[in-house]
Amino acid sequence: MMFTVKKMMMKSLLVCSVAALSFTSCDGGGQPNTLTEQEKADGWQLLFDGTTMTGWRDYNGTSLTEPWHVVDGCIQAKGDGSDASGYIVTDKQYENFELSWDWKLSKGGNSGMLYHVVERPQYKVPYVTGPEYQLIDTPNFPEKLEDWQDMGADYAMYVPDKAKMKVNPQGEWNNSKIVFDNGHVEHWLNGVKIVEFEAWTEDWFARKNSGKWNDAPEYGLARKGVLCLQDHGYPASFRNIKIKELPRKNKEVNLFNGKDLDGWQAYGTEKWYVKDDLLICESGPDKQYGYLATREYYDDFDLTVEFKQEADGNSGVFIRSFIEEGVKVNGWQVEVAPKGHGTGGIYESYGRGWLIQIPKEKEEFLKVGDWNTMRILVQGDKVTTWLNGQEMVNFQDDKIGAGQGRIALQIHDGGGIKVLWRNLKLKTL
Repeated sequence: MMFTVKKMMMKSLLVCSVAALSFTSCDGGGQPNTLTEQEKADGWQLLFDGTTMTGWRDYNGTSLTEPWHVVDGCIQAKGDGSDASGYIVTDKQYENFELSWDWKLSKGGNSGMLYHVVERPQYKVPYVTGPEYQLIDTPNFPEKLEDWQDMGADYAMYVPDKAKMKVNPQGEWNNSKIVFDNGHVEHWLNGVKIVEFEAWTEDWFARKNSGKWNDAPEYGLARKGVLCLQDHGYPASFRNIKIKELPRKNKEVNLFNGKDLDGWQAYGTEKWYVKDDLLICESGPDKQYGYLATREYYDDFDLTVEFKQEADGNSGVFIRSFIEEGVKVNGWQVEVAPKGHGTGGIYESYGRGWLIQIPKEKEEFLKVGDWNTMRILVQGDKVTTWLNGQEMVNFQDDKIGAGQGRIALQIHDGGGIKVLWRNLKLKTL
């Protein structure tokens, strides 16, 4: 659980230290950290071998230095972590899955399992991106908890059905499970479903934007990411951590409904509006950069958009982008610009600048003062663009391959820009 009131006074820390001394055994009978033949056949994989921390490392790190170790066949948080530190993550990213694990907390203990966690230098802690299955010893926790902080909650979003919850007493093992199936989410506790919801719906966004995550623009948007265990200042033990990956379900999306900006979020003071069934971007009086970004992430896709440049026409389509510092969008831009300025090329908005520019002879494919059709195919580390049916660039890049994020339209700074958009249609891959 992530909230600052969990900083304990010295007396509470002493209690936790004493609890840690009696919390070293992970015995629980049976053969933990193994898979049955049927589980293997069904596609389950172990994420902890019972002996080593292989496959786990620091959040935003390349090795394991956080206060975690293996004791009696379980992964144990020593209880030295805090809100700012103590997080370990899997080496591998996961998208759709069933994830099951056993856990045991110290008295008054507090921990969590996060998923779809994104690692970037801009994110100092994982919970600003990844949802959390809350683990907490509610009866013995020394402070009053809100419902959204309670055991089994989708932290700060969806509360559990308490009538169905059966939690074993502190010091005994419990089993939890998360199902994430293409946006359908379930939390299970000791074999009973206690939470169920659909991610990225109107209800989901209303909760995200009205509570704890209102100032965390990328929270919960990633469709894949690492798993994360949390040492939040209390000893906690985990075993039988296993996962079964589920297939991705592709879909077709109409990004613009022709009526309003539903499904989009504007950043900056520039103008975005709908008129005569067209999406229009226009420079405002501040003459700064402006962006209109999808609320949702789209990673692998085939996108077609039509645009017509009026005035300067300096714009672009960002792919796998994320919001930083209020207005700034980080990501990769497929250029939309006046003739002679590389429409269809790929520009990185931070660091490297132009990644690939179009050959000069392809500038003639841009129709000045008329409608143009741009197609952008993004799959893994490969991006291909077409303008009016003509291939402009075909580019592969490891950094793009590792990225994920929103689609965003841009208004360049300087003023005097106006671009019309229509028929923004996408197929996920």
